[in-house]
Amino acid sequence: MEGCVNVGKYGQAADEAVELIEKKLESNPINAWEVATINIYGAGSSSQAKGCPRDAFLGLCEEGLVKGVPDALYCRSKKNKAYAIKAVELLKKEPKYAYDMNNLWDKVTGGAKIHNSQMDVVIQLWENGKIV
Repeated sequence: MEGCVNVGKYGQAADEAVELIEKKLESNPINAWEVATINIYGAGSSSQAKGCPRDAFLGLCEEGLVKGVPDALYCRSKKNKAYAIKAVELLKKEPKYAYDMNNLWDKVTGGAKIHNSQMDVVIQLWENGKIV
């Protein structure tokens, strides 16, 4: 979509993980995220193991907010899951936030924290029509 923010590699990982599930190459989002981040960052790298974007992705999946992914227990993080869910709620009310990741993050957290790629995941899935 023209004018969207650049979501970076964690957004790409979320998109790839959903595609792996849609194509039945992976059966659950935990494994799909693992494969996608290995493809992008390499196995065992600190970027591949980064928890914040992973937990945002898994949190959305856990709540049944990602098309084609059944809701189930996937995530232990309460904070990153909550950030992602709140971001989706805000996007549903005001889709314009998809064009300003920092503003979306500030609305989600009240400006209290530094963004750690959670919004990359949310915005990529939102822009690609993969949020229910």
